Amino acid sequence: MKLNDLKVDMDYFHIDEKLYQKLNPTPLKNPKLVSFNKKACDLIDLDYGECETQEFLDLLNGVKTLENSQSYSMVYAGHQFGYFVPQLGDGRAINLGKVKSWHLQTKGSGLTKYSRQGDGRAVLRSSIREYIMSEAMHALDIPSTRALAIIDSDTFAHREWEKESCSVVMRMSPSWVRIGTFEFFANTENSKENTTKLADYVIEQNYAHLKDEKNKYEKMFYSLVDKTASMLARWQVYGFMHGVMNTDNFSMAGVTIDYGPFAFMDYFDKNCICNHTDGEGRYSYNNQPYVARWNLSVLANALREICDEDKLLEYLKTFLPQHENVYLELINQRLGLLANKSGNRNLDLILELLGALETSKMDYNVFFHRLTSLKSFNDLSSITNFCVFREPLEKWFDSYRKVCEKEESSFEQRHEIMKIVNPKYIIKNYMLQEAIELAHTGDYSLVNDLFEIAQNPFDEHKKYDRYSNPTPMEFANIKLSCSS
Repeated sequence: MKLNDLKVDMDYFHIDEKLYQKLNPTPLKNPKLVSFNKKACDLIDLDYGECETQEFLDLLNGVKTLENSQSYSMVYAGHQFGYFVPQLGDGRAINLGKVKSWHLQTKGSGLTKYSRQGDGRAVLRSSIREYIMSEAMHALDIPSTRALAIIDSDTFAHREWEKESCSVVMRMSPSWVRIGTFEFFANTENSKENTTKLADYVIEQNYAHLKDEKNKYEKMFYSLVDKTASMLARWQVYGFMHGVMNTDNFSMAGVTIDYGPFAFMDYFDKNCICNHTDGEGRYSYNNQPYVARWNLSVLANALREICDEDKLLEYLKTFLPQHENVYLELINQRLGLLANKSGNRNLDLILELLGALETSKMDYNVFFHRLTSLKSFNDLSSITNFCVFREPLEKWFDSYRKVCEKEESSFEQRHEIMKIVNPKYIIKNYMLQEAIELAHTGDYSLVNDLFEIAQNPFDEHKKYDRYSNPTPMEFANIKLSCSS
């Protein structure tokens, strides 16, 4: 489909116009296409060739408008690090409307009335990180927003101590409504009416099967609890840390949104913090499921005028058991075990493994990939050679061997289970930094190569085989800023 043939639905404008701002993007100077995503094109039936045209560049830069599109920014509130902020909003993001089931949004498109002290811009560094990581998450079957394309420019902004080039990334999501959106609507003058309209909108977009159900608003909440429990389990299984789990960064569609100081675990540390502004560790790896549950309790309170809050909180008690069930099923798969099918969840083995990984200082995801290729318990060197301390993992393998013998599973059988869940490549922050530094010179080749690896993490990428090795210790588990 040609760019001009895309059918755009402006489906948000039945909401009170005080709750969003219609505005046009502010174009960047001398925009340059960095990369575009063919798989995202497929989602909206866009011809690949269209992404190499000036029109497409103009669309990303806010110069061109799609037919029937009226760009706008959304207001929302949020609990940031546990403290309520009554008004936030799209401070640098502009919505272009919905194409098929995907809401298009350009991030870094200039000032809005919700920008507060911000400049409305996104720098190339943070845009590259989000563009690549959202696809890496999708390839691991972790629910996420997607990214259609990214541009660089000759417009500059100051971040921390550096002047950096500004960028726009076009993001796509099943919804841009957040828990924080409901928090804002619940505190408006016509709160019940506004919250009802917003809930109806979310159901129409993401829970259409509930549209004619009795108690549909409660059931919307229940569905989000289920989705979020599963999503968080997938975060934990792959060692993903979001970094800023504020309620304004939590999607009503149950997908990962707003990539900032994120990280995939390097060496395993259950208390790892990837955001250097998170001094108390509120959003540490180990705390993530509990924070997600807390965020959902905030939503329950925001829905109190249209739902029975007690019923919502009662259902929320299922969150951690659901999360644990999904986590244990997936982590057993990563170990090549059929434990859940036999009713034994191997909890002791898993807890022992996590302790051994932490003590051994072993790269978390590299361990699972190496385990997938293990041919014999007599030679563990392909794994233990990458440990700082070998003994804890060698001891764990004694326990693992006994479980495998009890299941009567062969190395070949375990390999078949593991190879579909243990990728060779996990996108790490040091890899992204290499691509960013090269992109700052005008060379976007590594951005595109990493993007290819992110979308195909189970494949061989001979040129970048070094990326399948443990993260160099000097770059392991480093903390990043929110402007990352």
